[in-house]
Amino acid sequence: MDETQPAARLDSLQTRGVAVVFGASGGIGRALVEALLASHRFDHVVSFSRTTAVAIDLLDEASLERAAAFAANKGEIRLVIDATGFLHDENQGPEKSLQQIDAAKMARAFALNAIGPALTMKHMLPLLPRTGKAVFATLSARVASIGDNRLGGWYSYRASKAALNQLVRTAAVELKRRSPNAICIALHPGTVETGLSTPFQKGGLEVQSPETAALRMLEVIDGLGPDQSGAFLDHLGLTIPW
Repeated sequence: MDETQPAARLDSLQTRGVAVVFGASGGIGRALVEALLASHRFDHVVSFSRTTAVAIDLLDEASLERAAAFAANKGEIRLVIDATGFLHDENQGPEKSLQQIDAAKMARAFALNAIGPALTMKHMLPLLPRTGKAVFATLSARVASIGDNRLGGWYSYRASKAALNQLVRTAAVELKRRSPNAICIALHPGTVETGLSTPFQKGGLEVQSPETAALRMLEVIDGLGPDQSGAFLDHLGLTIPW
């Protein structure tokens, strides 16, 4: 981590406990793990990716269940960040028009951006403590906003992340019944200098380093209250329209 970056505080999380990051091999996920370790706020920081000792695959629910059990064995879970997400790879990119929609590729986007995180919530939210502040945050995207959509395109990514937002909102309702002070949110990290966003960056956008994005998001998490559970927020803590 850049030594010029201030350390994340996270004072609002009442006990040390365990922090968990899914998608820890990506640029943002890696920066989040480093920031959480540097905060010295948690007894354990547990990271999961395809390459960790306890490996995860968003298309394999059993792997997510194993990861949840592994994290729970470390102690009381106070923070979970799902930093997974899929926009493009060598076989698939965002659509520019309706004519580019492909059913199989769209299904894959939904599997990775909505169903996988939903299964992560299925196995992680019940592990959050019944009392005291605890947070589950998943990375969404501003382009998932229906109200803010002015440019069109990117059908699979927009729709799958919008589905994720609805899943978060719905899970937050259920979570509140069990753990009134627990928080479940969708969080937009901004434009970050990573392999996911680099090919699509445009002039005029603020492009952050992963380290800056991680610290901003952790600051937002630190400031959250129970009344914000189910919200869709950006990296500055501002509400994004659905």
